[in-house]
Amino acid sequence: MRSIAVFCASSDGNDPQIIKKAYQLGETLAEKKIGIVYGGSKLGLMGQVAEGALKNSGKVTGVIPDFLKTKEVVHEELPELITTNDMHERKLKMQELSDGFVALPGGFGTFEELFEIITWAQLGLHSKPIGLLNINGFYDDLIAMLKKMVRKGLLKKDNFDILLIAEDIEELLEKMHNFKPMPVPKWMNKNQA
Repeated sequence: MRSIAVFCASSDGNDPQIIKKAYQLGETLAEKKIGIVYGGSKLGLMGQVAEGALKNSGKVTGVIPDFLKTKEVVHEELPELITTNDMHERKLKMQELSDGFVALPGGFGTFEELFEIITWAQLGLHSKPIGLLNINGFYDDLIAMLKKMVRKGLLKKDNFDILLIAEDIEELLEKMHNFKPMPVPKWMNKNQA
């Protein structure tokens, strides 16, 4: 993997372990010469990831929709900042620039990005690894819900397994490195009417 898109909060939250791990993720990716593609803010966990990478000579690319430039504080020290027209174009660009994805703790925006990118994988629109960094048990309840969806027959186990889960950065990156994508479902055809 040459680059990983990171989905996370534009706020810090109130768990110091999460803030520390966000910085460490940026640091670790920089050390491994893996570029970061993220939302372009200097605030919150997004800013921590960027700082961790930038302070260790990492490559960081921000992708931000034009309308958020007035609402979010853009990280002005980024070597590359791409402005998109809207949120959908932002996600498309992040997907295009990345060889994998990691979700850190976050709110609605992080969940929306994570679930859209998983859905794209499920539909065979990409075959890149998707990691969930479950820092300090943040995602325990979500993981339990996903397992319940499998038990209730609403989510196939193969699709649940698309999401690579770990509490440790190195373990998650190892799982992503070893990821073997599922074959595209036979019923799925991009040319369908």
